[in-house]
Amino acid sequence: MGKKLTKRHTNTNQTSTSEKNVSQKDKLSAVAASVLLVDEKPKKKWQNMWIRTLYTLLMIGAFFFVLASGYIWSIVGVMIITVMVYNEVVQIACLGAQEQSIKWFKTMSWYFLITTEYFLYGESIIYYFKEIVMVDAVLIPFATHHRFISFMLYVIGFVFFVVNLRKGQYRVQMAQFGWTHMALFLIVVQSHFIVDNILEGLIWFVLPVALVVCNDVFAYLCGFFFGRTPLIQLSPKKTVEGFVGALLCTLILAVGAATFLMQFDYMICPVQDLGATAWSNVSCDPKNPVFRSVPWALPSAVQYAIKYLTSYDVYQIWIAPVHFHAIVMACFASLIAPFGGFFASAVKRAFKIKDFGDSIPGHGGLTDRMDCQFLMGFFAHMYYHSFIKKYYMTVGSVLTLVINNMTNKEKLELLERLQTYLVNQNILETDQISPTLLEKAQQYLSR
Repeated sequence: MGKKLTKRHTNTNQTSTSEKNVSQKDKLSAVAASVLLVDEKPKKKWQNMWIRTLYTLLMIGAFFFVLASGYIWSIVGVMIITVMVYNEVVQIACLGAQEQSIKWFKTMSWYFLITTEYFLYGESIIYYFKEIVMVDAVLIPFATHHRFISFMLYVIGFVFFVVNLRKGQYRVQMAQFGWTHMALFLIVVQSHFIVDNILEGLIWFVLPVALVVCNDVFAYLCGFFFGRTPLIQLSPKKTVEGFVGALLCTLILAVGAATFLMQFDYMICPVQDLGATAWSNVSCDPKNPVFRSVPWALPSAVQYAIKYLTSYDVYQIWIAPVHFHAIVMACFASLIAPFGGFFASAVKRAFKIKDFGDSIPGHGGLTDRMDCQFLMGFFAHMYYHSFIKKYYMTVGSVLTLVINNMTNKEKLELLERLQTYLVNQNILETDQISPTLLEKAQQYLSR
């Protein structure tokens, strides 16, 4: 009995010693994490900076290459990044599922991803390419019942999850289910709006991405050289100096980037041909008036200051509305989008991990770089549709109304009247219309 007590006492001492060692390691790591960039050892600091700079330039180069390759590759690139980020986030929960021996968790996570992608991208295809989808006999049933099909796919996954609930694992399984849906909402749903931004015009994709990158880079550089005041406890290395410096630099870049991008139809035109590239002859008419520069009279005080500094009389400047929209986006990228990064930092603190992955040297995983981009892309989509987008009647929207709301007899009557109108307006010649077209159609319907 005494030997057993001695052994138990020894084990207790060993456990307490190991716990002390773990707590000491946590404290040391916390202290290391809280060291500001300006206070790090010069050798380590500059080494990390050069690594981050190298891979940042490589990522920017790859980004421009994908943009130039065409609209479709930009969309594919966003989808690949979405899947990789989703995988990194789900992997965190997979570790807990493996420890609890939960079956099918990873399979169900991917099933819900595929179902969500099918619903979201199906919605985009139907909305932006009505004139293609609504005239194809094979695609019409899928387009008409797309939401019901998507719902039933989700229900199948939900039922499968409930059937696989196991006694003693309910709490963990529910946590995994909630984690999967959080990842779907914060990653997959928001990235879908980024794809919609591409379809509305590459500028609404490139500009928000560039603003977040600029803000992130200059927050790091300003913090690297001048940062002394910690900004938020969730990210100990973020500083007030870096935050303010990044805001100013991002505002300047916003105006310059908007001025540059608005010169190219490839950037500002909504997507009509997914196969088009930067070297294609892309054009659109009418163009959104947001890209049309107009003269703005300067206040007298500003005119006087310019004349005093340069000896030139400047009474007005030419500004396009897109410049003001770019400034609003820059403010969001600098003041609000970083909270996406802070949220990601909170997740890492909760799971006691340094980074979401190690796929990008010096940066961590893709999630560590995309945490602000998803929130920014979502904002750009909502802002564009609220304040910038101009709604025009399109062939696709007319076809949707005709196909979904008219009988076959009404469709034939519409065709006959449209032909008559085109002939009366000298758009079509009489000999260009087949006189037996309507007769054959009427005979087909009377069978």
